[in-house]
Amino acid sequence: MPVLHTLRRAGAVLLLAAAAALCTAPAPPAAADEPGWTAEPAAGTAAAVRPYFYLAGAPGTVLEDRLALVNTTDRERTLTLRGADAHNTADGALAVRPATAAAPATPGAGSWISFGTATTVTVPPRTRAVVPFTLTVPPASAPGDHPAAVVATEAGREVAVRVHLRVDGPTLAALTVEDVAVRGRGRSAAIAYTLVNRGNVALTPELRIRTDALIGDAPAAPRARTLPVELLPGQRVELTEPWPGAPALDRVRVTVTVTASGGARGEAGGSRWLVPGGLPGWTGAGLLGLGASAAALYRVRGRRPDPGPAPDAPPEAGPTTPAPHHELTGAAR
Repeated sequence: MPVLHTLRRAGAVLLLAAAAALCTAPAPPAAADEPGWTAEPAAGTAAAVRPYFYLAGAPGTVLEDRLALVNTTDRERTLTLRGADAHNTADGALAVRPATAAAPATPGAGSWISFGTATTVTVPPRTRAVVPFTLTVPPASAPGDHPAAVVATEAGREVAVRVHLRVDGPTLAALTVEDVAVRGRGRSAAIAYTLVNRGNVALTPELRIRTDALIGDAPAAPRARTLPVELLPGQRVELTEPWPGAPALDRVRVTVTVTASGGARGEAGGSRWLVPGGLPGWTGAGLLGLGASAAALYRVRGRRPDPGPAPDAPPEAGPTTPAPHHELTGAAR
C-alpha cells in the first residue's frame, strides 16, 4: 500500500506540472508570410462584398470609389497607394505594371486613378481605414474595357485590387488563334497555341480541339472546356493543352477553335509527324510515309481511265495453237 500511494502522488505531481507548462507556454509565432493587413473594395450601401471595383462612364467622366485598408496587428501600418495598368502575363495570368517600370508610350487606365493627398496612409492598430479615390476618364478615351488596379504597398509587399473600367461606346468581341503546334511525344505530348484579343472587351474563351490522323484512327482530343483565363483587350497569351492520348507513330493534324461571348470566334490548325525517339522511330516514320505515298499513288493510278485498243490496230499474227501465258504482277495481258 505505501508503494501504491507513492506512485499515485508522483502521477498527480506530473499531471500538475504538465498543466502548468501548458498554461505558461508562449503562443506560437505568427507565420512569416502573414502580412497583418488587407486591402479590398469598401462595402457599398448594401454592404455587399465586392471582389473588385467595377466602374463605367463616358469619356470625360470623373468616377469615384473607396478602398478599405484593415490593420489586424497591434502596431500601426504605413501603406503607399497608387494606380497601375493591368495586363496578361504570357501564360494568361493577370498582373499589374510595377511602380519601377518605365511609363508606357500611351498611358493606360492606371494613370487615370488618383488618391489625391492620401498616397501614403497610416493605419492604427486593429483599425479599418477607408480611403476615397477618383478615376478621371480622358475625353478622347476609346470605348470598351480598360484594365487597371489600385495597389497598396508596405515594406516591399504589394496587394493589388482590380479595377474593371468600361468606357461607354461601341464594343467589339474578336479574337484569333495562332501558332498551333504539337510538342513532345507519347504521354508527354501537348498542343500549344496562342490567343490574341483583337477586340476592345475582356473575353473568357471556350476551347474546342479536333484531331485527325493520316494512317490510324483519329486519336482522342483534349476535352472541350472554358479556359481559366480572362483575356484582356490587345493582349496575347501562349497556352498548352496536355494530350496524353496522342499516337506514338502517325501524322496528326490539330484544329483549335476558340469562342467567347459577343460572337468572338477564332480557329487555326497545325500538323506534325509523331514518332518514337531515336533512329528506329525515324526509320518507322520513313516507312510509314513511304506507305502513305504509295497508297496515294495507287489511288491516283486506279482512277486513270482505260485507253482501250489503239485505233486501226492490225490483227495479230500467230500460230493457231495459243502460246503458254506467264502472268506478271502489273503487266497488261
